[in-house]
This record gives sequence, C-alpha cells and structure tokens, in this order.
Amino acid sequence: MKLIGEILIENHGLSSEALAEGLEIQGKKGGRIGEILIRQKKILETDLLKALGVQFGLKFSSTLPIDKLKTDFTETVPIQFLKRYMMMPVFTPDTAFIATNDPLLFQPLDDLKLLLDLDNIETMLTPNAAILSAINFAYDMSRDSAEQVIQDMHDQDSDLIISEIEGAGDLLDDTSDAPIIKLVNLMLSQAVKDRASDIHIEPTQSRLKIRYRVDGILYDMLSPPKHIQSALISRIKVMAEMNIAEKRLPQDGRIEIRIGDKSIDIRVSTIPTAFGERMVLRLLDKTRILLTVSDLGMPDERLMEFDSLIRSAHGIILVTGPTGSGKTTTLYAALSSINKTDINIITIEDPIEYQIEGIGQIQVNPKIDLTFANGLRSIVRQDPDVILVGEIRDLETAEIAIQSALTGHLVFSTLHTNDSASATTRLIDMGIESFLVTSSVIAILAQRLVRIICENCKEKHTPDEESLRNIDLTPEMLADKQIYRGRGCSECLNTGYTGRTGIFELMLLDDTIQSLILKTSDANAIKKTAIEQGMITLRQDGANKVLDGITTIEEIFRVTDQ
Repeated sequence: MKLIGEILIENHGLSSEALAEGLEIQGKKGGRIGEILIRQKKILETDLLKALGVQFGLKFSSTLPIDKLKTDFTETVPIQFLKRYMMMPVFTPDTAFIATNDPLLFQPLDDLKLLLDLDNIETMLTPNAAILSAINFAYDMSRDSAEQVIQDMHDQDSDLIISEIEGAGDLLDDTSDAPIIKLVNLMLSQAVKDRASDIHIEPTQSRLKIRYRVDGILYDMLSPPKHIQSALISRIKVMAEMNIAEKRLPQDGRIEIRIGDKSIDIRVSTIPTAFGERMVLRLLDKTRILLTVSDLGMPDERLMEFDSLIRSAHGIILVTGPTGSGKTTTLYAALSSINKTDINIITIEDPIEYQIEGIGQIQVNPKIDLTFANGLRSIVRQDPDVILVGEIRDLETAEIAIQSALTGHLVFSTLHTNDSASATTRLIDMGIESFLVTSSVIAILAQRLVRIICENCKEKHTPDEESLRNIDLTPEMLADKQIYRGRGCSECLNTGYTGRTGIFELMLLDDTIQSLILKTSDANAIKKTAIEQGMITLRQDGANKVLDGITTIEEIFRVTDQ
C-alpha cells in the first residue's frame, strides 16, 4: 500500500519540503500526517480524502443527496453517535452507502452496520461539513412537528413539569420527552428553518397564539392550548435565566443555543398583559456572514457616493428609518469596509448585534449608568478615528456626537425618522443649533427593507395603471422592462418572497442644503430642494427595483406609504 504522503505529492501538488516539515511536527507532537498538513494549510480536506480514497480503494463524493434522503434510520441510530464519529448512512431511492470522513474507524463503522443490519454496504469518503449538514437535516426532518406536539397536548392536563436547561447544547441532540421542552425546542428550530427574526407568544382571553416574523412580516404559525401558557412561558424564562416567579413586571433575558451548525443568540422580553405574560424572542444568527457595503442593494452610483462618504476624515453620517429597517446592518457593513489596522474604531451599542474583529465594542448598561452619553464621553478619550453610536436618543448624546465630529472624528449613528430630510428637523427639535447641524452632519441615509421575489415561483405580471401611479411609474417607463411577482410555493412558505434587500435615499448636505437648513427646519422644503439637487427618493429607488424585477409594486407601496 502506498504511503499517503507519496499519493499527495504525486496527485495533489504537495511539495517534498512541506511533507518533510509535516513529518517533523508529527515526530515531535504525534497525530496523523494528513491532519497536520491540513492544519499547516499545505493541502485541502478534499485532497486528503481523495488520497485516502486511492490508498483504501474507496470512492469520494464532495456532497450528499440531502433532497432524496430517507430518514427511517434516525429511530435506531442516536444522533450523538453519528456526530462523534462523523459518519452518515445515506439511503435514497437510487443508492445506499455510509459516508465517512475517516476510513480507519473500523469498529464504529462495523457498529453502525450492525445497528442497521447491513452487511455489504459501500463506504464513501465525504467532507466533514457535508456529513454534519446531512446529519442535522435527517434528524430535523424526522422529528415530530411542533403542530403534532401541540395536538398531543390538547389531551393532556395542565400539570406539566418544567425541567432545567442544560446549557447551550445542540437542540437537535435534545431527545427529552417532556412535552413543553419538546415544544420549545421544535418552536425554536422551526423558526430558524423558516428564517424568522422574531417569535411572538401572545396570550388572549381564550387562546394562546404564536407568530413568527419572516422577512419583516408576522405570520400565524402555532396555536397551543391555553392551559400550557404558564408552563411554556416558564420554560423559556428558565432558559433565559429570568425570574419565573415574577409575573407582574417586564423582564429581559438572553438565551444562547445551537441548532445544527448554526449558533443562535436569542433576546427574550416579557411584559404583563390582562391575559398573562406576552413574550417576544428576537433571534440573531451569529454564524451569519457580515454583509459588505456592496451586498446592501445600493445602485452603483449611490454605492460609490456612500463608499466615499464612509472614508471621510471627520463629520457625522446618519442612517434613518423605523425599527427593523436594517440601519445597524448598514452601519456594520460600513465599519467592516473601513476596518483597517491603521485606524481605531470604537462603538457603543444597545445591544451589540455582531462581534467584529479589531473593533472595540461597548454595551450600553443603564443599571450602572453606562448610557450612550456617558459611554461616548469616555470613547472620545480613547483616541478613536471612527465612532459608532448605536442611536442618538437625547440632546446630551447628540451634543457629544456633534462635538466629536467637530474635533476631527468620523461619527456614525442612527435616528428614528421617516426620511432623510426629517433627520435634520429632529436634531433641531432636540435642541441642537442649526449651525451645529450644518457644520457637523455630512450625509443622511434613509432606508427601508423590501422583500425579494422568490426565484423559484417568479412569474411575469402586468400591473394596472393605478398600481403604477402609486409608485410614480408610467406605462411608458415599462416599454422595454418586465415586471414580476411571486406565485407562492413551498420554498417561500407560499408568500412569493424570499429574503430582503434595501431601498435607499442618500441626502448629501452640500452648500445649498446647508444654507436652507440655516433658514428653516421645514423637512418638506429641505426634501424638495434635495430632489432638485438630484436626490433619488426611497420611492424612486424602489420603483427602479420593481423595473429590475427584484421586488413588487405592493412591497414598495407598503414600506414607503406614509
């Protein structure tokens, strides 16, 4: 049998020097030569698996047929066993084999064959990530649905037991039979699978309603029996380390869970209502890749302007819009674009939504009087080049942010206003002098999130003239364009949309706008002048996205109707 090092040199471009270096490390520290070479970044995992395939006479596959997978084996084989040895029995209508990452695991492979009563079954070498993804998919698919658990609960009494949470284990590994634990686990895993950003648990007089927010819209998902209300709320409170005995006051908590290969951070908030505690869970996928500025959905011309602005030496850049309009995501994208070793970036946020390597991030904590204003005062003494203030909420924070901009810092922040022109009015209403606004603020970006038409069920659509008029389009503008809509399919939960993108209105405070702000704080007059200066409004940017086949007229009208 050829040695693995020889095969890697012959077939996968490994140098003799790299192999010698790897063997030296193996001599000192032990371990397998293939794993050492991967750690040293001399070869890829796929190179090693292909070489092992040659050595042991096994086939290699980079992917597994998840869409055709049969999941009957999940009743016999524990998920922990497969994850420990990183192997997966693959049964489809066309094929049957065991996928493994390590052909030397003879005993576990034999145990698996014994469990499944299989003698002559082929072994296939497959990358780690593909096996883990298939394991999670199979066990997720084979579980009872949340609806089924709720159906079973209708027949049970209300004396349900709350069990203690065992830490941030993988929810797919939790095999507890306690109905409440099962329901909470399924509710969370289903929400992650459906791409939900929030879960609302809402008690009414006669029933309990659970809704998910997907792509910014709330959908009714589950309706458990009323008698499990207190047990369900208590279970989540235990997970979030909240006081389960206190039901009269609002509370906040936090849960960290893993669902397969996703790490989810959940912010939990409860308020007392007439029919029991109302609870909202905000889900944040920490494994989600941070967007870059070019991923936000800005047209090229606006993107170049914005990219130039975020590299300014000093001044304030404000991002405005209602809650949930993607303001923080835009600011994080801007920070990650300019994040270099030669500049010092410090943020103060509530809450910190993403951890960014190389940036100092401070969490607001009113309990110890660490407010935006107090934190900002300290940040200025830390020699920053760029400062991010999560939100300007009061006069004190606004004043310190403006002073920071005037003393040579670049400041990013957010405001809750409907459009870019209203942001200047808001600052002046707070008590900031208009001359300070014009001398510090360099640009205001208003934004909204619109849903993207589902590619799977996208179809051509001819809208009526009134719909076109609603977003300032004329039939002439459609001359060489085609408008689309989503029909609704299983991929998009029958909504016709999957995912979201931004629509933007960027107002630059040039000399004309600055002169006007010094004379008046009337937002309408400022907006009118900005449009004359060439500003593209939110609705116009949305109309362009309709003409490009990205979203629908109804979406643009929904988010820009004021």
